[in-house]
Amino acid sequence: MNPLFEELDFRNTPMGELVLRRRRVMALKGKIIYEVKLNDEYLMSSLFYAAETALAETGLAKLSGSGWNVAVGGLGLGYTAAAALEFEQVRRLVVIEALAPVIDWHQKNLVPNGAVLCHDPRCQLVHGDFFALCRAGALDPDAPERRFDAILLDIDHTPENWLDAGHGEFYTAAGLNRLQSLLNPGGVFALWSNDAPHDAFIQTLSAVFDRAEGRTICFDNPLQQTVSENGIYLAHRRTA
Repeated sequence: MNPLFEELDFRNTPMGELVLRRRRVMALKGKIIYEVKLNDEYLMSSLFYAAETALAETGLAKLSGSGWNVAVGGLGLGYTAAAALEFEQVRRLVVIEALAPVIDWHQKNLVPNGAVLCHDPRCQLVHGDFFALCRAGALDPDAPERRFDAILLDIDHTPENWLDAGHGEFYTAAGLNRLQSLLNPGGVFALWSNDAPHDAFIQTLSAVFDRAEGRTICFDNPLQQTVSENGIYLAHRRTA
């Protein structure tokens, strides 16, 4: 039987102390969960991933046709990327992660979706700064000129609460305009948020994209015996 608690990895990174741990929750009948912490903040738990999966499912459901090029900003525990690969229409999936150890966890199969992502030839894990790559106008290192049918982003806590102050400009009209230029006509931008959608950011998206909306994703929280909420923002580039 797995021990109650294991620290699978600890790294000092440019963003602080990064920890991957696995524990058995006896209150949930011994369920095994994986958790990622950066300094004192929880970044991800395998107990709560409904909104991360919905980010891909909701965003890609807006597309038509096939042969899609998709970019994911933020790897985490891989749930958004794995959900995107469930769509057979995806031709190429580029997943951009700023913290190299997170990619290493997947390649060493230390996390739940490691094998799924690393064994699918459509998927490439890229060590890089998503926001810097957006500013440079190239998300795919193998094809810098490539434009995407969908860009799915799950890095910061909310559009107003960032992991790094340098991310803030991305969430302005100027930053979102640069992002829109990386989408094909009719392409979709989908953004995860720890909080339910805020009208103010929907208005910012609407000033840049053809249309924008917010959705609240509700999911059970068995630890607190309540229902929790995350948010998803969806924005659509004009078809022509």
